[in-house]
Amino acid sequence: MTFKAVLFDMDGTLVNSEVMHYQCWSQVLTPYGVNYEEDDFCQRFAGQATLQAAIEIKQTHNLIVSAQCLADEKYRLFGDYVKTHLPPLLPYAKQVLLAVKKSGLKMALVTGSARHEAEPILKGLEFYDLFDAVVTKDDVTHSKPAAEPYLLALQQINVAAEHAIAVEDTYTGVTAANNALVPVVAIANSHTQQHDFSRATRQMNNLAEFWQWLQSQL
Repeated sequence: MTFKAVLFDMDGTLVNSEVMHYQCWSQVLTPYGVNYEEDDFCQRFAGQATLQAAIEIKQTHNLIVSAQCLADEKYRLFGDYVKTHLPPLLPYAKQVLLAVKKSGLKMALVTGSARHEAEPILKGLEFYDLFDAVVTKDDVTHSKPAAEPYLLALQQINVAAEHAIAVEDTYTGVTAANNALVPVVAIANSHTQQHDFSRATRQMNNLAEFWQWLQSQL
């Protein structure tokens, strides 16, 4: 198999932003008397679209407020937060991104985050210009776990699914890549160790291991 492109997820794959998402959600939910422990929240909702998480939270806690209202407030808080706070990088993220770029492979970012959430992180970390395409939830009608984000990224970089490899950290992300017929490597983080990665092409421990393997495939 000849790979021509790498498609990276962002949250939980390149940056440790799940805690930031949790903190914003906590601010949204506290007025309604809803509180989650950090680990419980991140394990339960990591990889889920914000609106889908809001729907589940509303149903679980019988909240009167609409799920859309909860989601909109979370988007606002997170968008404001990342203007002045950048999430820490996950191990080997910068080194691997630079190595992939130097190799001549095409590179796309495929995230379930909104554009106003993702761009400040990518630009603040000086990653944005490394990518040949950046696909966010705002660019598609159906976000992960649907195939559409990956299909759009493939279209934008003009690479067939079988010649791309995706890197994801959640069941939702692996499912999205799988639905788009893109081979996918799952790299769990501390919050997604228990996710079902049975549909992943491979499971690896970190991005350095992924890059070492990918080099052997080129």
